[in-house]
Amino acid sequence: MTNQQQNDFSKWYIDTIQKADLMDYTPVRGCIAFKPDGFEIWEHIQAEMDRRFKETGHRNAYFPMLIPESFFQKEKDHIEGFSPELPWVTEAAGEKLEERLALRPTSETMIGHLYSDWIKSYRDLPVLINQWANVFRWEKKTLPFIRTSEFLWQEGHTAHADEEEARTETMQMLNIYKEVVEELLAIPVYDGQKTPSERFAGAVDTYSIEAMMKDGKAVQAGTSHYLGTKFAEAFDIKYLNKENKHQHVHTTSWGTSTRLIGSVIMVHGDEQGLVLPPRIAPTQVVLIPVGPWKKNPAIMEKLDEVFAALKAKGIRVRLDDSDQSPGYKFNEWELKGVPVRIELGPRDLENNQALLKARDEENKVSVDIPNLVERIEEELTTMQTRLLEKARAFRDQNSHTHVNSLDELKQHLTDSTDKGEIPGWILAGWCGDDACEEHVKNETKFTTRNIPFNPPAEKATCINCGKESKHTVWFGRAY
Repeated sequence: MTNQQQNDFSKWYIDTIQKADLMDYTPVRGCIAFKPDGFEIWEHIQAEMDRRFKETGHRNAYFPMLIPESFFQKEKDHIEGFSPELPWVTEAAGEKLEERLALRPTSETMIGHLYSDWIKSYRDLPVLINQWANVFRWEKKTLPFIRTSEFLWQEGHTAHADEEEARTETMQMLNIYKEVVEELLAIPVYDGQKTPSERFAGAVDTYSIEAMMKDGKAVQAGTSHYLGTKFAEAFDIKYLNKENKHQHVHTTSWGTSTRLIGSVIMVHGDEQGLVLPPRIAPTQVVLIPVGPWKKNPAIMEKLDEVFAALKAKGIRVRLDDSDQSPGYKFNEWELKGVPVRIELGPRDLENNQALLKARDEENKVSVDIPNLVERIEEELTTMQTRLLEKARAFRDQNSHTHVNSLDELKQHLTDSTDKGEIPGWILAGWCGDDACEEHVKNETKFTTRNIPFNPPAEKATCINCGKESKHTVWFGRAY
């Protein structure tokens, strides 16, 4: 972490996204406007997710944003889980509505209502649908991209003939999330199952991928839920099987959101601003003429050639021929997180070389101009891998397995504060009692992140009560 990040991580984060021109505040509390660079990051995430969804047989659809209150009443756990966050429409065209309409926090209820009409026979299954949409959750405490009253996301909703098929779908989508977040965003994650208190309202089981930010806090980067027949029973979603018997379908839902943008910033950013993985950067390469370049037309001619060659390769490139000083330009493009900067001046041109600066590296390197395009391609690939390796090393360094009791956790927090270090996450045992989980949270603000599929160690005793543990769990503070 940089000094500014250590002193006030939230301030660093907000300053960075505003200076990088990713978003702006609006008059509505907790609602932001995505500026083009911020939205383009989402578009690249969206494109990769969408491609993988379609490769696995899913199709996109769209469902209404307004949901009747009576729909929520049909699934008790669901309404209890979301009721504190729901904004309601009570009046339209100057008249009070007969029934309140919620701005969707998620679409299980609306989709359940419609699936009950769409699904009649085993021949109609499976139903594999995804929706790209906005949703509303009236958060008490907001942070741009990470937690806002309105946010963008995708939500998949599928229906299956049996539990085995539905559970296979649930895990398939979690694996897709993990692959995309690690390969596209260069963010390592722990995948696992949520504890009962942390699972999605109305789900039988919830699974998540959890990412560690540079301040040691966790972001739940994606979730996938096996809903069993709960929503099918609530909305009477039945099908006629091959034996001519009616059965309830088994459903799933899964989602990721624009909080992934915030995660990228918090995982990779530094004192100078954004550090964007090349695969999602709106601008991957910026070309900058330096020195008295206006007196030497050959410099711009050469940069125009490089620009055209990069464009032809499908690389997102910008040529900055503004009147600002080179130093100003360097700072501005570093702030925006552009992965690769190319500088070309009179002396460079004489030597048939250009300077290449990778955003996450300290030094510039000289590259022969005939090899420049190939070298840029290599650097974009190398940087993508390098960022993931750096983030994984940071996460592993701050993932602690030595804490086995609540007293040890408290001591760990004290030691971290005294040393000016982040507490990170701890791997601990849990007996399965909600009361133990809640006590740890109340005492330390550490919540269960997930029960990892492949924990680095197995814990024998519960961190709170000392009894035999049923699960080995990641605990950490979270956004």
